[in-house]
Amino acid sequence: MPRSNRPRGRRREPADEPDDLARLMTGWKRTERRRTGLWNVQPIAPGRADKVYTCPGCGRDIAPGTEHLVAWRADGPLGDMSDLEARRHWHTHCWKVS
Repeated sequence: MPRSNRPRGRRREPADEPDDLARLMTGWKRTERRRTGLWNVQPIAPGRADKVYTCPGCGRDIAPGTEHLVAWRADGPLGDMSDLEARRHWHTHCWKVS
């Protein structure tokens, strides 16, 4: 009888949900220089977009299930927590033209 090479018996325990700061600081993000300073920019996939946000670039809603990005200051004077609390969700094209 052929042998199965499939791993057996090891199951991962579900990890505790990280807090908001850790969740946003990890994952795929980049830093961009703008007129107003350095910004952290993190894309949000359609599957993770589950709420309605208002884009500060155009003032229109970003519907659930819409790919967009989140931006927050990388060089704010009040520190990382303050910058993270002031993050904003943008349409991708609105961020590019801002």
